[in-house]
Amino acid sequence: MKLIVGLGNPGEQYKLTRHNIGFIFIDEYLKENNINDIREKFKSEFIQTNFQNEKIFYQKPLTYMNLSGEAIAEAVKFFKIDPKTELFVIYDDMDMKFGKLKIKKEGSAGGHNGIKSIISHIGKDFIRIKYGIGKPELKEETIKHVLGKFTPEEKEILKESRKKIFDLIEDIKKNTSVEKLMNKYNSKK
Repeated sequence: MKLIVGLGNPGEQYKLTRHNIGFIFIDEYLKENNINDIREKFKSEFIQTNFQNEKIFYQKPLTYMNLSGEAIAEAVKFFKIDPKTELFVIYDDMDMKFGKLKIKKEGSAGGHNGIKSIISHIGKDFIRIKYGIGKPELKEETIKHVLGKFTPEEKEILKESRKKIFDLIEDIKKNTSVEKLMNKYNSKK
């Protein structure tokens, strides 16, 4: 089993914002692969598929970012998912350059409220797929930056990142080890 989660906030006003990068990549992957059997389950949009006799789940928590852990914990508990090897969470990271990708096995929340919520519900051992959204020049512009729309330059970088993220999801489905995923996808620069 694999549970692939994209973090974001529900609602039109958040739809194409930097903070919703997890939702964006999950939505685009599902659309690209004609997967549309979306159900509301576990306080989420939830999709169950099969790949080579294995269950693959996709989840977009509808709890708002700060409570993402509630929704994810429900799915993890119900399906008896091992977060260390079967839970993959895609989310935005302000401490990385826009478009940079980094996979980690564990760690702190790094100031990300969605990750903080997940840690409080299931612990720190789960696989993180961090996508850099860059930092604003002034600290007081943080919220505006995170909840802001993409610049034209960022939209181009997003287009280029799409294939990499899609390939990553395919590799996750094929049971590629986390170490191999890290070697293959972690941005070198």
